[in-house]
Amino acid sequence: MFKTLRDAFKVKEIRNRILFTLGILIIYRLGSQVTVPGVNAKALNSIGQTGLISLLDTVSGGGLTNYSIFSMGVSPYITAQIVIQLLQMDIVPKFVEWSKQGEVGRRKLNQATRYLTIVLAFVQSIGITAGFNALSGIGLVKNPGPKTFVIIGIILTGGTMLLTWMGEQITDRGLGNGITMIIFAGIIARLPSGSYQLFRDQVVNAGKGNQWKGYIFLAVLVILVLAITQFVTYVQQANRKIPIRYTRRVVGGGSESFLPLKINVAGVIPVIFASSFIVTPSTILMAFQNNHSEDHWFQVLQNVFSMQTTTGAIIYTVLIVLFTFFYAFVQVNPEKVAENLQKQGSYIPSVWPGKETEKYISSMLMKLSTVGSIFLGVIALLPQLASNIWGLPQSIGLGGTSLLIVVQAAIEMNRQLSGLLMKREYVGFIRS
Repeated sequence: MFKTLRDAFKVKEIRNRILFTLGILIIYRLGSQVTVPGVNAKALNSIGQTGLISLLDTVSGGGLTNYSIFSMGVSPYITAQIVIQLLQMDIVPKFVEWSKQGEVGRRKLNQATRYLTIVLAFVQSIGITAGFNALSGIGLVKNPGPKTFVIIGIILTGGTMLLTWMGEQITDRGLGNGITMIIFAGIIARLPSGSYQLFRDQVVNAGKGNQWKGYIFLAVLVILVLAITQFVTYVQQANRKIPIRYTRRVVGGGSESFLPLKINVAGVIPVIFASSFIVTPSTILMAFQNNHSEDHWFQVLQNVFSMQTTTGAIIYTVLIVLFTFFYAFVQVNPEKVAENLQKQGSYIPSVWPGKETEKYISSMLMKLSTVGSIFLGVIALLPQLASNIWGLPQSIGLGGTSLLIVVQAAIEMNRQLSGLLMKREYVGFIRS
């Protein structure tokens, strides 16, 4: 990857794309330091140990720590995208029709996604602000009231829409997927502080006699992180190649090719979606903590929707597994794939076209998703396991969900850079 970056900087067009992306990300990080007016961001430190802030901060992209104008991040946009995709599965006829209209339909669906993003961002921003403010002793909002909450909701919604636009600009004129790059930048920005906190806990505060143990522990931890990163990279790139043959010769190609299906077809979407399902009830419960903290129903629900408990961790893992299977079939629709193969005059050897091909692809997706869901579940739980076993802080940026997003963004960026360099080589070869 470093060789690819070095070669990319030698090409003006690619260098401009890289610098444009860096410029957008710098603006995003500067905006993440601007606290929303009328909010006491330091009040969030009193609930930092619950793990809720860390989880929200990861999904939002790192803007929640300072309760900045980008506190909601691109999370509402991701949720809106998923909802619109689900509605295209023969649920809303108009969306199904748009999905078949090519570029024109795609623009209409993108517009619907933006409108839904505005609604979700406004509702979520007011809910999270009111929930945090309701905690005893927090005092997040200096002058709480309906008008204040609405103003904060408008500011945070505007921040989300600005981030969404910035992400689209990165996708069109920069490098990588814009939304993923924004979350990636937030995670990377948290690494220095998280690493220093770990060093301070294990070495500085360990005492003179135990400092060598801290250094050994950190060395082992670094080796484990590198090994896990290598494993995640391998699985994220792994795919199953299904052989495809053509009944007629394809111009400029052979009579056989492959249909690649990734082991982790769904990517990091199931983890983000499961996080939202855990975060939303936890946020709502905060509004009832002052008056119902001693009630049995409140304690049960708090135990269920807390990542600090075994029950909450199990529910989180189950949600990831379920969403992995579900979203895999959203990403790769076996019926449409079988239909497209038949239209192209191609087939899978030993499998009849049509329904049999659809059943074969569905079966293959189920097998791959089984491995992918287990992989996502284990990786997403790493911060919780590390916290319980070794007492590591959950603020460490490179863990679980963060690690998946970082690896996915790096793979996508490397793939796009390689493609741009290869395209330039082909153009230069043709011109010569």
